[in-house]
Amino acid sequence: MGNEKAGYTLNGKINRKEWGLNWNAALEAGGVLVSDDVTISCDVQLVKTGLKKLNSERDRIMANTVFHKADSRGNVDHGWLKSRHTFSFANYYDPERIQFGVLRVLNDDTVAPGMGFGKHPHDNMEIISVPLEGDLEHRDSMGNISVIRHGDIQVMSAGTGIFHSEYNKNKDRPVKFLQIWVIPDKCNVAPRYDQITLIPEDRLNKLQQILSPDSEDPGVWIHQKAWFHLGRFEKGKRTDYVLKAKGNGVYAFLLSGIMTINGQLLKERDGFGIWECDKISISAESEAEILLMEVPML
Repeated sequence: MGNEKAGYTLNGKINRKEWGLNWNAALEAGGVLVSDDVTISCDVQLVKTGLKKLNSERDRIMANTVFHKADSRGNVDHGWLKSRHTFSFANYYDPERIQFGVLRVLNDDTVAPGMGFGKHPHDNMEIISVPLEGDLEHRDSMGNISVIRHGDIQVMSAGTGIFHSEYNKNKDRPVKFLQIWVIPDKCNVAPRYDQITLIPEDRLNKLQQILSPDSEDPGVWIHQKAWFHLGRFEKGKRTDYVLKAKGNGVYAFLLSGIMTINGQLLKERDGFGIWECDKISISAESEAEILLMEVPML
């Protein structure tokens, strides 16, 4: 690969504070930060042209859609960490799957009992965690110490820079969660942390908003014109989702079950992106749970 590894520039410094796509935690050391000098900075030009790359011939269904089957995702097994990457991340690189608009990372993580990601830095990135099973302990350089579990949503605006760690709090069972990165619309903001506990009944056979750009709206908020929703549907139920902002697209990630979105059949852990539309139609072919992420398409 020469001077490049997994689509990331290893020699020379680019403006990492503009994009915040460095990954300093050494996975080979069990998630412990080896050195502050170990930095992988993302190639800015690669990120800025990511929209063109999502329209790949391989994954495209129609001119304005992309479909990612669950088993086509990047597969990482570090022993203590098993992860499936929807988009290029760390040692997994696919030039056809860099990002979906400003949705840069969608990792489906399973962390072994008592293990986790040691202290590592982020900057200028909106980082969202959605716990699926077990208890995840968070500590950061702002002094926050918390545990999130299924039913919670966690958000961190890295802004000017933050260090944090994430560990499986339990010694007897794994923790499973989605790690999501969204490129912000403002750089160098003050770092912040928040988490909320959702009411599961509020998403039965409907979409429950869990994230938005507005701190007064339901859910957590981020520095981006993005809206996330969770829905849990009984077989035969359907709904429409109307996009909030012109020029946005929607990436649907099926957590469980079988669903049809605008005629495309999705099974567990499949992903489906659609843009240049005003609304999408969702039908549950079985009992199913879905995460919808509406984001700007750059």
